[in-house]
Amino acid sequence: MHILDIFQHSFILRGLGAGIIVAIIAPLIGIFLVLRRYSLIADTLAHVSLAGIALGLLFGINPIFTALGVTVASSLGIERLRTTNRRISGESALALFLSGSLALATVLLSFGKGFNSGLFNYLLGSIVTVTQSDVYVISILAVVAVALLIAFYKELIYITFDEESASVAGIPVRLINTVLIVLAAITISLSIPIVGVLLIAALIVIPVLTALQFRKSFTRTILLAECVSVFSVVLGIFTSFYFNLSTGGTIVLIMLTIFIIVMVIKKR
Repeated sequence: MHILDIFQHSFILRGLGAGIIVAIIAPLIGIFLVLRRYSLIADTLAHVSLAGIALGLLFGINPIFTALGVTVASSLGIERLRTTNRRISGESALALFLSGSLALATVLLSFGKGFNSGLFNYLLGSIVTVTQSDVYVISILAVVAVALLIAFYKELIYITFDEESASVAGIPVRLINTVLIVLAAITISLSIPIVGVLLIAALIVIPVLTALQFRKSFTRTILLAECVSVFSVVLGIFTSFYFNLSTGGTIVLIMLTIFIIVMVIKKR
């Protein structure tokens, strides 16, 4: 098999296109989640999206659409519960939505005769299943995410580093927090076909954690995270194709390897 044979397959080209888009968007949202110690939100919304996928598979709807609807609705619910009910901490709100969404997903899947091959691809990611319509949907969601990020960029940075001062300065902190969690929901939804539900959080968090080890400025940290993310996704797609491996798992393992190498080098 020649190394360029990969470009003769249309599904690979679709997967690469979608993967690069996802790889660019994920660190842009991830850096705000990591710096604000909201990493667990990404993991919670990833599990919440499983209920959306189950709905899509059950009713024959594109699972990306149903996952998007469920994750965005849940993200708004989490933020509202976290900010309006003082008896429920942020972690408790996440636990409620995580366990409740998993319970709902298992019940819905029992109606659809349980775990099938289609669901397995969405759990672990598979570029084989990425259709042209998926690429269009992912592209549109990416544009929406970038537009929101640009619109609230300064406010997001301000709140990330000093939420109390931002509130005193008149910045609508609750609105910006809601925007951030909705952006996380959108990012998770568009990442599902590439890395799968179980590994989405890693795509959002690991490149950022790797870039932070260099202790550079905010902008340089984002650029480093982007390099790690795009490199890992592209290499992961190539590797999974030639060695017949799980796409999502391969991408995340490459990211983890880079993270470990950087950690070892920085310690020395």
